[in-house]
Amino acid sequence: MALKVRRIDYFYTTVKDKPGEAYKLLSQLAASDINLLAFGITPDARGHTSLTLFPESVEELARLAAGGGYSLVGPQRAFLIQGDDELGALVEIHRALGDAQINIYAGNGVTDGAGSFGYVLYVKPEDYEQAARLLRV
Repeated sequence: MALKVRRIDYFYTTVKDKPGEAYKLLSQLAASDINLLAFGITPDARGHTSLTLFPESVEELARLAAGGGYSLVGPQRAFLIQGDDELGALVEIHRALGDAQINIYAGNGVTDGAGSFGYVLYVKPEDYEQAARLLRV
């Protein structure tokens, strides 16, 4: 697979920090045929947990949230990078953005164990369009 970079929107919602809360939301998403490109869980110091949702369809997620009682924050913007898992796969992306003085303030990546990887990359909103041009998306 050639390197594939795409713009993605994401949202987050806060739930109580207790077992089963992510399951409830993920079950609703699955039952509503809402596909996620990525998903994250982050603890919150106030006894809550942030669930970060990267939907394939922003409209479908918004419709479910309105009917399901979830309050979504967003959309925020990030990049989803997918490609062949090889040594140094992310080096050129980080070099190009660094050379342009664009700070990557967060990122999460994983390999699939079968030769491919996915990487969610976050830049500041004011750098997003410049980063998109550099990444050719």
